[in-house]
Amino acid sequence: MTVSSAAPAPTHAAGATSPGESGIGKAEIGDFTPHMVTLRWTEDDGWTVPRLGPHENLSVSPATAALNYGQSIIEGLKAHRQPDGSFALFRPRDHARRFRSSARRLAMPELPDDLFVDALDRLVEANTDVVPDRPGHSLYLRPYMFASEANVVPRPAREYTVVVISFLIGSYFGDSSDGVSAWVCRDYARAFPGGTGSAKTPGNYAPTMPAQLAAGRAGCQQVVWLDAVERRWVEEMGSANLFFVRGSGDDVTVVTPPLNGNFLPGITRDSVIAVAAELGYRVREEPVALDEWREACVSGLITETFGCGTAAVVTAVGRVRDGDREWTVGDGATGPVTSAVKERLLAHHRGLIPDAHGWRHSTTTGARR
Repeated sequence: MTVSSAAPAPTHAAGATSPGESGIGKAEIGDFTPHMVTLRWTEDDGWTVPRLGPHENLSVSPATAALNYGQSIIEGLKAHRQPDGSFALFRPRDHARRFRSSARRLAMPELPDDLFVDALDRLVEANTDVVPDRPGHSLYLRPYMFASEANVVPRPAREYTVVVISFLIGSYFGDSSDGVSAWVCRDYARAFPGGTGSAKTPGNYAPTMPAQLAAGRAGCQQVVWLDAVERRWVEEMGSANLFFVRGSGDDVTVVTPPLNGNFLPGITRDSVIAVAAELGYRVREEPVALDEWREACVSGLITETFGCGTAAVVTAVGRVRDGDREWTVGDGATGPVTSAVKERLLAHHRGLIPDAHGWRHSTTTGARR
C-alpha cells in the first residue's frame, strides 16, 4: 500500500450550495451535511490521505472513465447518536471490507480499511452539530469510488476518486405499523450466477428501476426479486434482504435465503442473524421458494416476513402481489418477532446495550460536556 501525504487536486466546482446549511441542529430529513471527504488513487502514487472539504459539486471530464465504462462502487452506513451525545459508526470495518470486495469485482484499487474508517471519522466529526438530537434520526454516510481518469479505452482506469458525503435520515418507510407491500418481478432478473449481484455497484441499481415503476403501478412499494435461472427462489427485496418467520410464541424459526453471489451480503442481514439468536430464536439460512412463501402464509406457517437493510433497518412486509395473485402475511401489520428484532437492533445502534459484538465505532467528538 502506498499513501501519499498530498491532498487530492481540486476537482470540485466552487460556490456550490449545500442543503445542510440550515444551521446547527436544524437539518431536516434528506438534507446533506455541509462537508464531504475526498481521496484519490493513481497508478504511480497510490492513495492520498482523506481530505475534508465543503460539500460541493464535482468537476469531471466528459471522457471520465466511469461515465463511459461504469467503473464505480458505493457503500452505505450510519452514524448514530449515543447516550452521552457522541456518535458511533455502526460496523464501519465490515462496510470497508465489502467496499474492497466490490472494488475487486470491478478491477478497481482496494481502499485500505484504515483509510476508509479515517474518512468516515473525519466526516462525522465535522458534521455532528448539524444533526438534531431527535429519536430516530441518524447520519447516513455514502462513500463511493469512481474511475476518474479521462480515458475512453475499455480497460481498468489508472486514476480513481473516492468521495464520502452524508445526509440526515429518519425512518425509511415511515412510522406506520403496517407492513410494506411487495410486487414479485417476473419480467426482469436483477442478477445472475457469475455476475455482479454481490457487489455494491450503481450498475446493479439502474436496471431495476423499470421494475420499481411497475411495482408502483401495481400499487406496491417494493420489488421482490427471484433467481435468474429457475425464476422460482426468492432472493431479496429491492432495498433489503428478506427474512421469513415460521411459527409464533415460543416456537419461532427465522429463515433467510443463503448467500449465493446473486445478491448483496447485507451487513444488516448479518446483524439480524446475530440479533435473532440473541433473542432466543432459531435461525436458519435456507432457500425459500415463492410458492412456499405464498402457501405458508395462507396456511399460517409463515406468520411474518420482514426486510432489512441500512436504510430500511427492519421493516415488515404485509402484502405480496404476484400477477393476479395476492396474499397477506400474518395480519398485514408488523408482528412481534419483527418488532423485537428491530428494537434489539436499534438498541445496538444507539448504545443502549453492551457492545458484545464490537459493532460500534465511536468518533471522538460530540459528547455532552
